[in-house]
Amino acid sequence: MVCKVCRGKAQVEVKSRGFALCKEHYLEWFVKETERAIRRHRMLHPGERVLVAVSGGKDSLALWDVLHRLGYEAVGLHLELGIGAYSRRSLEVTQAFAKERGLPLLVVDLKEAYGFGVPELAELSGRVACSACGLSKRYIINQVAVEEGFRVVATGHNLDDEAAVLFGNLLNPQEDALVRQGPVLPEKPGLAARVKPFYRFSEREVLSYTLLRGIRYLHEECPNAKGAKSLLYKEALNLVEKEMPGAKLRFLEGFLEKIQPRLKAEEEVALRECERCGYPTTGAICSFCRMWESVYRRAKRRHLLPEEAQFQPRVEPVRVG
Repeated sequence: MVCKVCRGKAQVEVKSRGFALCKEHYLEWFVKETERAIRRHRMLHPGERVLVAVSGGKDSLALWDVLHRLGYEAVGLHLELGIGAYSRRSLEVTQAFAKERGLPLLVVDLKEAYGFGVPELAELSGRVACSACGLSKRYIINQVAVEEGFRVVATGHNLDDEAAVLFGNLLNPQEDALVRQGPVLPEKPGLAARVKPFYRFSEREVLSYTLLRGIRYLHEECPNAKGAKSLLYKEALNLVEKEMPGAKLRFLEGFLEKIQPRLKAEEEVALRECERCGYPTTGAICSFCRMWESVYRRAKRRHLLPEEAQFQPRVEPVRVG
């Protein structure tokens, strides 16, 4: 293989787009493509302060690196979820990345903030771990963004992630979810905007960038992800991609450009302030507060918390660096 730009030896074959690139030109192409996606969807203002949700995996660390290179004031936010050694290693990798590059990092420890990590939260709430974890992450990330003055949160979701979500929503028709799917979720009062600058890159393409940039990341998957339907959807789409390079990108972009605009969104339910925390919700009390209040009640009955313990929804992130 030869690099399509300099005709030197290529190091990465971008099969979905029909070309190969050397290290220098791959890294250059990757950053420029990210910038194009940001501009195309007006995700960020030039030089804007942006909160990057960082897990310690390749996607989020690569995104943090690219946004910093593009001149954004990129601040990392890491949630320590209390999932044993996995969470400890995730935090160590994230802190090392931030320290090596002199980047600001905010950390929220779920157990320190609320008394329980994800394993205990799942057991006490009666939810599966991914559900309890996902609800907590979405709420905390938004709360930190709003209270720290960020207009927008950036996440490292890649093409494989987005195509798998779309596949699942089509297999189990979720019209409202299909209307909302896309690289940008606009801001609303009390809700920071969400953007996904890597939505057109495959997992392999992000991995190639990470390796060529020498970014050390956590290789292991969250132990709670085993058996998730999303992994099955990704496997099915990978089989199609193997026979038809570029199929995942065509699948996602075809939906976003040709089908989604024809879908009719249900009438938006009016949002109100949660009586407990003040953040937007459709009911009197938001699902995050309802979940955690039920957890505290059960924990008290089991004598895991003192009777006087009270759930406090707001957290103060720890600043690292």
